[in-house]
Amino acid sequence: MTAELTTEARLAVLDVLVRYAGGIDGRDWEALRSCFTDDCDADYGLIGHWYGSDEITEWMRVAHEPCGHTLHRITNSALSPSPGGVTARSYVDALVLAADNRTGSHARGYYDDELVETGEGWKIARRRFTMVLLQLVPDGTVIDLDPTA
Repeated sequence: MTAELTTEARLAVLDVLVRYAGGIDGRDWEALRSCFTDDCDADYGLIGHWYGSDEITEWMRVAHEPCGHTLHRITNSALSPSPGGVTARSYVDALVLAADNRTGSHARGYYDDELVETGEGWKIARRRFTMVLLQLVPDGTVIDLDPTA
């Protein structure tokens, strides 16, 4: 990757981030799998840590198929060229409702991603999710995310 990120590369990387959110919300597991390299390292902190596109896709499928509406919004993506591809920091706002569409959770945080260009387009090779707020729906109870507190 050069010292400058082309418009084409920028749009392609942003497309991966949107496809990830849409893959989960649309229960399109092939679209979700296509966002990650086969050997990706996906660290979601307290939620879990997965290695490989198949592992993270299967976990997301099991976690989200029984749900009602889910809305994963990825915004404020700051992209930078890196020696291996592109780094991205993006804000995440995820509403995950249970099958009753009345209860669930609302998580907010950010992704730190490393994306690489492959023969199949740009993919996430490494991801770290940092959750900054987790609330229960509908009562708004804030869940303490600090295990040392």
